[in-house]
Amino acid sequence: MSEITKIVLADDHALVRDGIRALLESERDLEVIGEVSNGEEAIVMVEKLHPDLLIIDIRMPVMNGIEAVEALHNNNSNVKVIILSMHDSEEYILKSISAGANGYLLKDTDKTEFIKAIHIVRDGGKYFSGDISNVLVNNILGLKLPLVNHEKQSTPSENIFDLTNKELQILELVLSGLTNQQISEKLKNSKRTIETHRFNLMRKMDVKNLIDLSKKAQKHQLV
Repeated sequence: MSEITKIVLADDHALVRDGIRALLESERDLEVIGEVSNGEEAIVMVEKLHPDLLIIDIRMPVMNGIEAVEALHNNNSNVKVIILSMHDSEEYILKSISAGANGYLLKDTDKTEFIKAIHIVRDGGKYFSGDISNVLVNNILGLKLPLVNHEKQSTPSENIFDLTNKELQILELVLSGLTNQQISEKLKNSKRTIETHRFNLMRKMDVKNLIDLSKKAQKHQLV
């Protein structure tokens, strides 16, 4: 029988932790030994229980996940860390890696990839999902991430709404007439994830319908 990997979960939503725990503990070689709801608690739990792996969200109260990872890294902790977040922004990803994270996954990652990432990180490797890898490669090469429409790319000054790369991609697909289900199939993300990104981009752009979304996107040359 494989050696048990002991895991601590850090997320400020109890329902999210419950779901992750259930998923992980369906695997014989994984055991969740602790749960916390903020970064400070994560540091204390790791120092107390000495888990093999910390799975941590970024946006939490008191101390965020990146700050917690950096503190553990500076304290020479041996715990491996996977960031599990809904945010695919370049800033979050690069700060997480700089802080010492061994992996970065989005919360819409499927079970197979999630378990694969855990095993790779546990064994000393690093794991970043496809979208995250693209961010890292483009950063290393000093390139901007491209939009789907290469003829009209927005400059940083035009993206005044602070849309993430995924939100910009979904914006273009929405304005091309695709439904959430069709975008979900095209990007290989869950429909719920697409709906969340769509809601966030409309909130950031302060629009209520597709007509206003289209007008504002064209005005600021986002498509």
